[in-house]
Amino acid sequence: MPMQVVVLAGGVGSRLRPWTKAIPKPLLPMLDLTLLERVVEAVPTHMVDEVIVAGGYKVDLIESYFKSKDIDFDVRIVPEDEPLGTGGALGNCRDVVSGTFACFNGDIVSSLQIEPMLELHRKNGGIGTLALWEVEDPTRFGIVGVDEHQKINRFLEKPKPEQVFSNLINAGSYIFEDDVFDWMPQGRHSIERDVFPKLAEDQLLNGLPFEGYFIDAGTPDAWMDGVQRCILEGRFQRGEIEGTTWYADGQSSPAATVSDSMIEQNVRLDACTIERTTLLSGTTVGPQAHLKNSLVGRNAIIGSDVVLDGVVVDHDSTVPAGTKQTGGQWPNIES
Repeated sequence: MPMQVVVLAGGVGSRLRPWTKAIPKPLLPMLDLTLLERVVEAVPTHMVDEVIVAGGYKVDLIESYFKSKDIDFDVRIVPEDEPLGTGGALGNCRDVVSGTFACFNGDIVSSLQIEPMLELHRKNGGIGTLALWEVEDPTRFGIVGVDEHQKINRFLEKPKPEQVFSNLINAGSYIFEDDVFDWMPQGRHSIERDVFPKLAEDQLLNGLPFEGYFIDAGTPDAWMDGVQRCILEGRFQRGEIEGTTWYADGQSSPAATVSDSMIEQNVRLDACTIERTTLLSGTTVGPQAHLKNSLVGRNAIIGSDVVLDGVVVDHDSTVPAGTKQTGGQWPNIES
């Protein structure tokens, strides 16, 4: 049966600034789809009844984008008047969500498929089923203990090293019953800190590890991990691959040396070197420039002999000839 899909997209995307000053993170393009559409890809289109975006930043742009796009499902925005945290953002959707529904953090690009999660959820019952991912160092995540029946019996958000009891982490992808709202307080709270531990204690959560890949694409470096994985897995319907780079226009620039990158439409490349970099539409890169591990915004102009490594370049900005910068953003102005 088709179901609702909630995407938690309330953050301002501060780690991807200055890109996100003009474009909300859910609308940033990752190859031929937006990041939000990449997140929803975990659910086959025929199983999606409605996508509900729980957002608080530039939600008018998100709403306008999906109104103008021909897609196979409805998109509804549930705005936050103030930051509500992951739990508060989901709780804010209680009046529009019913039955069994999927829920995703808004910047997850992974190999997850929803069908095995639904199968476990129906078999084990309970209020929720969490996708789980194994890592070497789980201290930056929420760790999960699972019994032999795949019931979650412990949950601890961001443990100290001496508190670690598992290498399985919460992968930010869930199946819930609408009963979950009965466990959620009103207003701002964290689902990871305030809800999951209680549900785990009462044996109301299931956990399903999956394999393949799991990327939190909320940082510049992880963004390029997501781009490269989508290229490797052929996760696009438009554009073409040449070597290890995706071109929206389907054609490369003969003078440029490009690898492991994403090149949108109307990008002009002189005799430059581009490595593991995203160039959004309308960008121009001058001769002898060398861009590596960088994100370049729409209609940016990169001058000759520019060297950028790990830099996020704002939309409509100009990087003068000869500029050399490692890390940070351009223009290099703190917001």
